[in-house]
Amino acid sequence: MRRHPLLWKLAALQVSFCLLLTWLIWTWGLSVERSSYFLPAADQDYLARYAQQAEQAWLQHGASGVEALRRRLEHAEGTWVAVLGAHLQSLGTTPLSAEEASHLTFMRKLDWPLSRRLQDELPYVSIEFPQHPEAGRLVMQLPERLLPTGLTPWTHVITHGVAPSLLALLLGLAIYRQLVVPLNRLRDRADALRADDLQSPALPLQERRDELGELAQAFEHMACRLRQSLEQQRLLLRTLSHELRTPLARLRIAHDSALPPAQLRERLEREVNDMQKLLEDTLDLAWMDTEQPQLTTEPVPVLSVWEALCQDVCFESGWDRARLPCSLDSDCQVQAHLDSLAHALENLMRNAIRHSPPAGTVCLDGWREGDCWHLCLSDQGPGVPEADLERIFEPYQRLSGSGTGFGLGLAIARRAITLQGGRLWASNGNPGLRLHLVLPGAGQGLES
Repeated sequence: MRRHPLLWKLAALQVSFCLLLTWLIWTWGLSVERSSYFLPAADQDYLARYAQQAEQAWLQHGASGVEALRRRLEHAEGTWVAVLGAHLQSLGTTPLSAEEASHLTFMRKLDWPLSRRLQDELPYVSIEFPQHPEAGRLVMQLPERLLPTGLTPWTHVITHGVAPSLLALLLGLAIYRQLVVPLNRLRDRADALRADDLQSPALPLQERRDELGELAQAFEHMACRLRQSLEQQRLLLRTLSHELRTPLARLRIAHDSALPPAQLRERLEREVNDMQKLLEDTLDLAWMDTEQPQLTTEPVPVLSVWEALCQDVCFESGWDRARLPCSLDSDCQVQAHLDSLAHALENLMRNAIRHSPPAGTVCLDGWREGDCWHLCLSDQGPGVPEADLERIFEPYQRLSGSGTGFGLGLAIARRAITLQGGRLWASNGNPGLRLHLVLPGAGQGLES
């Protein structure tokens, strides 16, 4: 079951965007509202000094002093002013009218939000005496010049338009970084492959643990397969041109020579057989590499396959059957494709016989490893340098002193074993070379 990590990344980005937008509207919007509807601290101190002056006038001069201060403030600020006692009665010589008394219902303190209650009416503020707040207060209609501006259309544009747009832009950039940038890299990589640039560096996206990382891995696997196929085609062309040119040259020399008919026929037959063997092996290898066929498997007794191969090899090479011992019994059955397994074992056996010393032996052993059979083909030849143990399975690779052959036998054997869900590798024995095959037991499967 897929976890869809990219989906959760995008969902996390969107949720973070919504939470950030909500937090911004709540905190920044509240701050803007406070700065727009509340009196600044300097204006609050300015009005509080009026209340302090009213308190001093009341304590020092009584009603007449309060009345004089009230009239002076009204003239200075151009607004309505009243000094009230504890029971909202006028402390000056002029009593409150009914209309003036109605204004007292809407009094606000200095630290309250202030705005026009109606379109043409300024708010009324109440400021208590600083030293004796229980004795009275100064009430005045806020001067026009001190009224907070409130939220303007430009403020709404910034708070409800510009800020969310910037956050949306950040969200778009994050999504672009998560999606479009990797896709652009994949497109550049595809363009490089289209331009036959097969050696361009691998994409760093393979380290991502999401769908794009899986896509990058699949893309690099495809690029690797394409690179291997092209390299194999080039190697095939080079090898065929070299391997076919040599026997053709020998055929021309033999044709132009004065060899007796019997020797000429023998030379022609040998060269034609070599060319036919080279072409057949090359086509088999190319077919297995490009087609990746799904081979039908069945329970195969390894001992029976070995006995049949031994008869053919002994007849062709003149080896004594005793020099091809096998420690397996009839219980050793692998799940394999019969013809492919026989062909692979035949190639391994012929390779071992070709490199064995006079009177040497080639032995097949095996043992169980869980659900698999581990087969081991050993010879008594010179072995292979450790650095070349993997190289011998590459097509057309012939080590120095390896004798005749085209370097395809082991490559074909590995391809055949791999297509059946098995593994083939080599190690040095003491002496000789040991070729290891691991195949699923009859009725079992081997994970590749």
